[in-house]
Amino acid sequence: MLFLCLCSALVVTAAQLVQDDLTLTRRLGQTVSFSCAGTGQCDYDYIFWYQKKETETFRAILYINRNSGYIGKGYGHPQENDFSPVKGKGWELQIEKVKQDHSASYYCSCWIISSHRTWNYDVFGSGTKLMVTDEQVVKPVVSLYPAASSSLLCVASRMVPPRVRFSWKRQKDNGPAEDVPSAGDEQLELREPGRAASILLLRQPEDGPYKYSCSVQHEGGRVEARTRAELPAPAASCPPSRRAAEPAAVQQEAELVPVDPVQSRYQVKLLCLLYTALVVKSLVYCCGLSLLRSLRDQGPSAADYSRPH
Repeated sequence: MLFLCLCSALVVTAAQLVQDDLTLTRRLGQTVSFSCAGTGQCDYDYIFWYQKKETETFRAILYINRNSGYIGKGYGHPQENDFSPVKGKGWELQIEKVKQDHSASYYCSCWIISSHRTWNYDVFGSGTKLMVTDEQVVKPVVSLYPAASSSLLCVASRMVPPRVRFSWKRQKDNGPAEDVPSAGDEQLELREPGRAASILLLRQPEDGPYKYSCSVQHEGGRVEARTRAELPAPAASCPPSRRAAEPAAVQQEAELVPVDPVQSRYQVKLLCLLYTALVVKSLVYCCGLSLLRSLRDQGPSAADYSRPH
């Protein structure tokens, strides 16, 4: 249990730098730049960049002095001369002419001193995947369904490239839309070839029903689906009739797609596999962060950060 808690803490730490681009699609010979925002929180002057290919582990590419733009290439990466820094919101990583072998995910990272100033820890971006292909970018088809008596299922499918990011908002009557609070309704995700899904487990609201919307971020743009969810009132002391006990959880608006038998089976599959996937994901993150820390130890030491270049 302690191990899983530690992994969760590391995952939270690993998401503190901001890489807004989930994917970037380029043809051979085009230029691409990977952004990394939020570096003002870094306590040292260096931003590190890593490459992660599908069948390989993380590899350090180079580090950039965010004050001077100095590049350190002491990691022996075979493509290190293909990369250069570009001054943007932070120091971006650029490839002047992409090759097929550049297809990979790219992560930025930096060091932060602990509040007690006794040790350093890494913070990372969420990563940007470079797709080197002639295939056209296609926005996802997004559908919103009731998954159970008190949950919503948002499915994104048919998108190219396949990577998306989900977010949920809620709205009370004609009031302003607000992010679903993390301390309230729980959000779970599952991905498989050809589609991705997010499940929102609804809690009993204290002040009535909300209208919920699921927003899907994709390289081709943002797509949104909406519904109105009404949770049943708390159980009375006398057992309600069968009809009254039936789920009144979700009343969909006209634009939503009706649930078909295939979709229903998919919902059941999602709910069954979800928690297993989350546990495996946490373990993979832990192993990945351990490898990255090992790679970092092979690079410049903490003492090097105080030396001007």
